[in-house]
Amino acid sequence: MRSQHILRLGAFVTALLFAQAGFAVSKFSNLAGNPGLRSASAMVLDADGDVIYGKDPYSVRPIASITKLMTAMVILDAQLDLDEKITITKADRDMIKLTGSRLEYGAKLSRRELILLALMSSENRAATALGRTFPGGMDAFIVAMNQKARTIGMTDTWFADPAGLKVDNVSTAADLALMVSAAGGYPLIRQATTTRRQEVRPYSSRGPLAYGNTNRLLKNASWDIGLSKTGYINEAGRCLVMQANIEGEEVSIVLLNSFGKLTPFGDSNRLRKWMLANS
Repeated sequence: MRSQHILRLGAFVTALLFAQAGFAVSKFSNLAGNPGLRSASAMVLDADGDVIYGKDPYSVRPIASITKLMTAMVILDAQLDLDEKITITKADRDMIKLTGSRLEYGAKLSRRELILLALMSSENRAATALGRTFPGGMDAFIVAMNQKARTIGMTDTWFADPAGLKVDNVSTAADLALMVSAAGGYPLIRQATTTRRQEVRPYSSRGPLAYGNTNRLLKNASWDIGLSKTGYINEAGRCLVMQANIEGEEVSIVLLNSFGKLTPFGDSNRLRKWMLANS
């Protein structure tokens, strides 16, 4: 008990000194206890990049569709025409996990709309078409993804396809926190990942297709989310990354390898509850 008291007193004195020196101190610094997360790996950072919470943050794991954040960044960095119409072809079908899609061969959408669908509803053909139509083709796109990762400082990350279908798309919670921070600098990514519902018209002779966001927390009034992406393949488990404002502070959240469809959302609520109870 005495040692815990000394530690808490030291943390208070440190915070006081920082405040007097004009430095902002996060209300989520030095939190007590444990949020009891069920995700295998987790990382939570404050706006300054300081760690609020970590759980096995350096284990390399498959990341599934979290990959699509990197896909969007590479496309936007290339400054390609976002209004250019792209046609879905047989080359865009998923031959790895054999997932389906409502974007049939011949569907036409703008590059902007493909980014939107890839991010908000995790549309695999949309993401693959973005990589296929990159200057130099898919091979050049994969190279650009990995170069971007190194530029961000992601040292334990590898990308193998733009949709995240391959188990070879791997990273760590710590690396993904860097990617989330970088993705937050793109207004279109923030907009697309927090759009709850969108209609598109990929067929000239049919009505619109309605797509919804895969992150159910966007419907929860207690959450203020500025960026999000979900991911799932069997090998990766359920994954979720977010930027959110909690009690006026911006935080980045990474949750990897959860079992159960709702576990990442439950972990997010457990994490938020723990942060607020200790702040």
